[in-house]
Amino acid sequence: MDNLTFKTYLGLLVVGFTSLSIQLFPISRQASIWNRCFRKTSETLSKVKAVEKMNDDSKEVLSVMICNGAVFEPKFMTKKP
Repeated sequence: MDNLTFKTYLGLLVVGFTSLSIQLFPISRQASIWNRCFRKTSETLSKVKAVEKMNDDSKEVLSVMICNGAVFEPKFMTKKP
């Protein structure tokens, strides 16, 4: 009886761990993609002369905004004739 209870708990533990791992896989993949975006954006921004004057915290905030999609390409308005 004691052996059956142990095997049952062990089986439940394995099923729980497996389902948790399956659920966390997409989150870890998205985090990896975001970290890659952040690293590449920071490297690119450090090459821009206007951004070189900013301190490290401001560069980091700008990189986070770009990777989160908060910075868009400006659209210039033209006068209609």
